[in-house]
Amino acid sequence: MNTLKNLSRRQWLQRVGGTTLAGTVLLSVPSFARAAQPNVVVIGGGFGGATAARYIKRRYPQADVTLIEPSKHYYTCPFSNLYLAGLREFDELGHGFEDLKAQGIHVIHDLATVVDADKKQVQVSTGQALSYDKLLLAPGVDIKWNALEGYDEAASLLAPHAWKAGPQTQLLKEQLEAMPDGGVFLMVAPENPFRCPPGPYERASMVAHYLKHNKPKSKILILDAKDNFSKQGLFQQGWEQHYGDMIEWVPYSQDGKVIRVDAGKRQVETEFSEIHQADVLNVIPPQKAGAIAAAAGVTDASGWVPVHTDTFESKLVPDIYVVGDATIASPMPKSGFSANAQAKVAAAAIVNSLLDQPTAEPYFANTCYSLIAPEHGISVANAYALENQKLIETSGGVSPIDGDATFRQLEAEYGSAWYQAISEDIWNSPLAKVK
Repeated sequence: MNTLKNLSRRQWLQRVGGTTLAGTVLLSVPSFARAAQPNVVVIGGGFGGATAARYIKRRYPQADVTLIEPSKHYYTCPFSNLYLAGLREFDELGHGFEDLKAQGIHVIHDLATVVDADKKQVQVSTGQALSYDKLLLAPGVDIKWNALEGYDEAASLLAPHAWKAGPQTQLLKEQLEAMPDGGVFLMVAPENPFRCPPGPYERASMVAHYLKHNKPKSKILILDAKDNFSKQGLFQQGWEQHYGDMIEWVPYSQDGKVIRVDAGKRQVETEFSEIHQADVLNVIPPQKAGAIAAAAGVTDASGWVPVHTDTFESKLVPDIYVVGDATIASPMPKSGFSANAQAKVAAAAIVNSLLDQPTAEPYFANTCYSLIAPEHGISVANAYALENQKLIETSGGVSPIDGDATFRQLEAEYGSAWYQAISEDIWNSPLAKVK
């Protein structure tokens, strides 16, 4: 599992450094604006959208860049699992937009509701219409309500998904803290693709850390619609080491796929009609691209967005670019690091197009850090490039299965450093240290 294709793990990490450098080479060449002032609108203030707005404005200061994001503070799914474990405060997950405003980016805190690709206009909930020359969408994911029978938006108020950081995350923690010692925390894990493939299993780890120290008689049951998951061997090794038999994982082939949810009773039913009772029910349902992507006409039958991976321009609608979780960009996972890397490539492509310059050759990177215990981190790191207009993995690997305690502790520290570095890169928001 620890083999690398062209570079050693050490060489790869030295090349990309502590934060995402993907696409920065494309942004380092000075540019000269045309006489007309172009309008670029970005929808979504997360890892992809805020990055794109910052890097477009950085390379093309004369452009009029507008960022549309409903929330005045963007709360990240990365590190939200640490909040459940009591290792982070909720406020530490939030990032504001003051620094982006200081860079000359117009920030509108409203919900984008309509995209008229023919008129090249975006409309927000107040009715205001904004014209664009280029539009970039970073809408993240939306939930496929009722894809699991019985799991609609009302059910999520009883059995939270917490797959969008915010009130759902806080609700899940409240339920966890109220759970009796000896109770069952039941997680429903979805089929691929979904946001952050290692996320459910890091969540199980962090919940187990909380239970071990506060409700040690409790159990965690993961009912999974898959037979394998990202960094599986490393997670299961860490679970056994730190939590014994507290965590039980039931794969698809052993009747792990949930088909029905009764949120009121905190019960789920699997394909072979087995009923499981929970004290806390965390349902992570199937997902799709954020709603504005469908409104813009850039999603296909899968519910996700096909893009040209050299620029991340939509394959369906010209002059609309889409980055992050909403896209079809395999083998890159749906992660914050991927969104940040893709946004830098898209930003370069947008500026080059506005200046009538050729598209530069893109390179991408992704690292997903996961925490199993406060001093036990694991990771997967990969680099990607284009080959015959398709993204391919050029190098990468996972943490060694035989890593010692010192190595695991360093990985945990690297994960924290990554979050601080990428937060500063995007929002200029440093992170407080682990308690």
